[in-house]
Amino acid sequence: MNSNQKPKGKKSAAVLLEGLPYILQFRGKIIVVKYGGNAMQSKELQEAFCRDIVMMKSVGLNPIIVHGGGPQISKAIEQAGLQSSFVQGLRITDRQTMDIVERVVIDEINHDLVQMISDQGWPAFGLGAGLKGGLIRARKLSLTVVDPESLMPVDFGFVGEVENVVTEKLGLDSVDSEIPVIAPIGIDGSGQSYNINADTVAGAVAEAVQAEKLVILTNMPGILDQQGQLISYLTTDELDSLARNQIISDGMLPKVRCAQHALEGGVHTVQIIDGRIPHSALLEIFTDKGVGTLIANSHSD
Repeated sequence: MNSNQKPKGKKSAAVLLEGLPYILQFRGKIIVVKYGGNAMQSKELQEAFCRDIVMMKSVGLNPIIVHGGGPQISKAIEQAGLQSSFVQGLRITDRQTMDIVERVVIDEINHDLVQMISDQGWPAFGLGAGLKGGLIRARKLSLTVVDPESLMPVDFGFVGEVENVVTEKLGLDSVDSEIPVIAPIGIDGSGQSYNINADTVAGAVAEAVQAEKLVILTNMPGILDQQGQLISYLTTDELDSLARNQIISDGMLPKVRCAQHALEGGVHTVQIIDGRIPHSALLEIFTDKGVGTLIANSHSD
């Protein structure tokens, strides 16, 4: 061994040892990861994310993946000659749009993600309408928003909300279980499928399984203050204040809502992190520094 190899070896060992306390702390715990944004569009980031998930599973954690698909859906809608319309971060989904959403989210994104995770060395399986369906029992979204121009309630179409999560379908009964990969499509009692915001699904799943952590990957460093600076730690009360003062808005609103509901429902912490950083999920869970914004019910959590 030459002299240059020793420092590298020490550095590698230090990195591994830094993660050991967290591996012991979270071993056997459920970590729900919402996968979306640019992390889904870069081949390098896709592979890094899938390796992160297999790493978590290999050291004894129980990761559950909930993926989005917004940019891919928008592209497919544009290619079909249609337009996307959003209200409060939610996509208006008519029948034609719903058909596109299902095709892109289930047949393309979910299928490919399951394959990529499996290729990294641990089997995964897809869940969603038509994919061992019935995990997410849904109903039509009950949110009432008035259009400022027509003064009429906005019809979100086939946008749904989570009614129930059938946790038995996740198959988390052993350390060797396959990794669940969930598409954000729910189904009601009549068999009608609904497009559900992936952040909302992730929060509902995390609450249903009483996850230790909910980790949400975004295209931002985390939650930012009025000056555009990263806020590293927030309580739910502080989060409410930011939302009321419209410092948090647009696409971050569903993430904030799902974080609040998950914490109220028993999830220990929520982390909103920068998915553009390779291995950001591992950095958040297994290092002292972490990345992004950590949200908890109080500063003592």
